[in-house]
Amino acid sequence: MADVRGCNLPDDLYYLVEKHVWAKPIEGGIVRVGITAVAAKLSGGKLAAVTVKAKNIGQEVKQSKSLATVESSKFVGPVPAPVTGILLRANEKLATDPNLAVSDPYGEGWVAEMQPSDWEGEKSVLATGADGIAAYQAKLEADGISCS
Repeated sequence: MADVRGCNLPDDLYYLVEKHVWAKPIEGGIVRVGITAVAAKLSGGKLAAVTVKAKNIGQEVKQSKSLATVESSKFVGPVPAPVTGILLRANEKLATDPNLAVSDPYGEGWVAEMQPSDWEGEKSVLATGADGIAAYQAKLEADGISCS
């Protein structure tokens, strides 16, 4: 896990840096999706709700389009899909404890699972590994964002 300007960013995830979301391939070609520690910080740090749009379950969500909404006392905003795919399910734990997305954004606080339409094609536009961490660092520095 890299620490970039006080933000924890695992180097094994795929990031849509501009949108502060991540994707992680899991079993069966499914991709788990969540918000980054950066997104958690930008939202104000204490979430009132993380809501996956129920009407989207079983539907295709295009890359960068909203698959969920994050709400805090300071912010209401979308959780964009890092890739295009069928939205399979929401993380039900977030319904009772939305702050899991803040306290454990890369573990128990994941937001949704998707079946990507073209993982091999779309993952190339996502940032990952050392290059991904460097790209994220450049974004945070350019925008003056810090998690500490």
